[in-house]
Parts: sequence; C-alpha cells; structure tokens
Amino acid sequence: MDQFKACNVDYFPENILIDVLSYLSVRELVRAGRVCKRWRRLVKDQRLWRVVDLTAWKGVTSRILWVLLRQYLGCGLRCLRLRGLLLSARGGTFLSESWLKALSTKCPRLSKLYLLHADLRSLPNCQILPPSLQVLELRACELPRNFFSQSLSASPAQPQEGAEATSSVGAQQQGRNRKRKGPDCPAGIAIERLVLNNVPSFTDQHLQSLTSWEGLRRLELRDTFRVTANGVRSCAAKDGLCGVEGLSGLKFLEIGIIGRQGYQLQVASLGLGAGWLGLEELSLGGKEVRPGLLCASRLKDLKRLCLWACTLSELQIVRSCRMLRGLRQLEFLDVTFQPRQSPPVVKGEGGEEEEQDGEEAAAPDSSNDENRTPDINDPIPSLRRSLAVLLPSCTLVFTNCSVQINAE
Repeated sequence: MDQFKACNVDYFPENILIDVLSYLSVRELVRAGRVCKRWRRLVKDQRLWRVVDLTAWKGVTSRILWVLLRQYLGCGLRCLRLRGLLLSARGGTFLSESWLKALSTKCPRLSKLYLLHADLRSLPNCQILPPSLQVLELRACELPRNFFSQSLSASPAQPQEGAEATSSVGAQQQGRNRKRKGPDCPAGIAIERLVLNNVPSFTDQHLQSLTSWEGLRRLELRDTFRVTANGVRSCAAKDGLCGVEGLSGLKFLEIGIIGRQGYQLQVASLGLGAGWLGLEELSLGGKEVRPGLLCASRLKDLKRLCLWACTLSELQIVRSCRMLRGLRQLEFLDVTFQPRQSPPVVKGEGGEEEEQDGEEAAAPDSSNDENRTPDINDPIPSLRRSLAVLLPSCTLVFTNCSVQINAE
C-alpha cells in the first residue's frame, strides 16, 4: 500500500496520459498544457487533435483560432467543428481568407468541416476552403450569392504566394480528380457530401452552381426555404444534347422542411417529377413527404427511400410505392401513421385479393407472430403485408414510429 501511495501522475506511461487527456475539451486541453513542460508536450500530440469541436466554446474569436492553428492543430486533424459570431453581439469577421489558407497548409488531411452560425459573406467562394475537404456541413449560416461557384480559370494556375502552401494538398487533390475526370481535366472541388441545415440564404442559384461539382455524391437540404420545384427540376440529372446534364454524380438526395409551421412556400420535392437519372437514395421529411411520394415513381434508379418526421396513411404509402419495383429498402423514421378506416386494398387483376391473402398467410414472414404480439418497431403489421405483395424484395425499417389515436 505504501508503494501505491507514493505513485503519482509522473509515473504514468505517456500513452495512458494521452488517453486520459482525450476526454478533455479543447479549452481544458489548452489549460492542461500550462501545468508543466511534459504536459505541454503531451497536449500537442496529434492524437488529441484528430476531432476538434469548438462549438461549445462560446468565447472563441479569430485570435484564438490563430493560436490554436499555430500551436496545436496539425497534420493529424481530420474533423473540425466551429461556431461563428452570426448571433453574437460582438459581431465581426470570424473566418478570414488568410486563416483558411493557413488551415489548408497546416492541416492537409482535414476531411470534414462543420460550421455553425458562421457568416461567410466575406469569402469570395468555397474554393477558399481546404481542398482536402470531403464533407462540408453548414448550419444556420449566411452565404454570398456565388459561394458554391468554382472558376475553372483559377484552378490550373494558382498565385505564386500560395503555391508552396498548397503544394502537397493540391497534388493529392489532383490525383483524386484525375481518377474521376481524366488526366487532362483541371482539378475541381472534391467535396462528396454537402449538408445544408437551416440556411435561409440558400437559393436556386446556389443549387444551380452545384452542377459543376463533379465529385458531389450526397446532398442534404434541410429547412432550405428558398429552394423551389423549378430549381430542383433544373438541376436533376437528365439526358441532354451533350450527354447527362445536371447533378449526374449525385446518388443520395435529402429534402426536408419541418420548421415554420403555417409558412406558405413552394414545395421543392415536386421537382423530382422530371426524373433523376442515377439517383439511388432519397430522403424526404416534413412537408416534403407527400408531394415527394407523388413524384418518386418517376425515379427509375431509386433503391432506398426514407420518410421522416411526417404523418402518413397506409393507403398513401401503398399507392405511392406501387410503381417503385426496384426499391430495396423503405425506412420510416419518426412517422405517425393514421389509422385506416377500411382494410387496405391491393389492386390486382381480377379477384386476386383472396389469393394474395392466402399467399401472405403461408409466407414465412412471421406475420402471425406480429398479430399475436405487437412490436413497437412495426406499428402497422398490415402495411408490411401489403408492401410484401407489391415489393417482395424490399426491406421495411420502422424507427420511433407510432399510430395516431382517434378521439372517438
């Protein structure tokens, strides 16, 4: 026991101390680096700076960002989360071009950037962001008009001042783009996933600018109130005179509006009625669900459909999914199902309803077990049986779903 009493933190191996320090926030890490020289050296270990979250640190200023970048952030940084000064009384410029250029040089492996309440109107466009980014998430941010446009003239020849700063990152980025577009094409924006959450300044013009992003694979639009059906229709991948036009590389699209109750707006998901070549996954939420279901039958390549934060009836789902023969997964997330007034009718040729009921009873899909013991993850067993006839190869997933109870 005396030996254990004599032990202190100085006798701990460094790998254990780094594991203990990994539970501290960024602000606590900076304070821990002031204890002694050994702790200062341990705090600067890049294993502690792979994922940096500064959204909880409300007092972050541009000066603190420079201190963190010069002393702590380095090649180990993978994910960075920042909170701007958009809603702060202090105001002022939070992200500058010089800091973003230094971030590209100091952190060449940064792949995900999350910005909250950031005012980006002082930046010329998104090409000022680190070229190594693969995921960009903007929440409650302000954007300039031409933020997502990329100038092809600036990509082949960069200014000499930033040539040395972005040499290593530019080489890696050009290698990725050459694999996609060919060796003779200039390097472009390599962002594969773009998330826009509650960005009121995002308009159809921004959406049209994304058609030049050949590497974009996932686009998530949540509470983007200025995106219209015409904007979605114009950006949909379709056959043109020079091949496939629009967002041809997009595989996942999410459109959802759940805020501003009673706000009259043009539903953006109606633009899906023009069809979208190559779109394999679609996610609809809130006010975009019902009009989106009407247009989903035009998506020939659709394999996965997710519906969230809405109220639907069983008859609406059956009618809308009737033409989605290629659907492989149908997911319901936070969906409230309206009780049906009559048994669901699955139209067939002649009197095939009784034969289909017999096939469902004999099928080994555990439908009898669902009738005996209701499962909270499957609130409507009859919906599963109806879709099993229409889409036999489709998997149903229920998450946090419920059934609406009538007042009667």
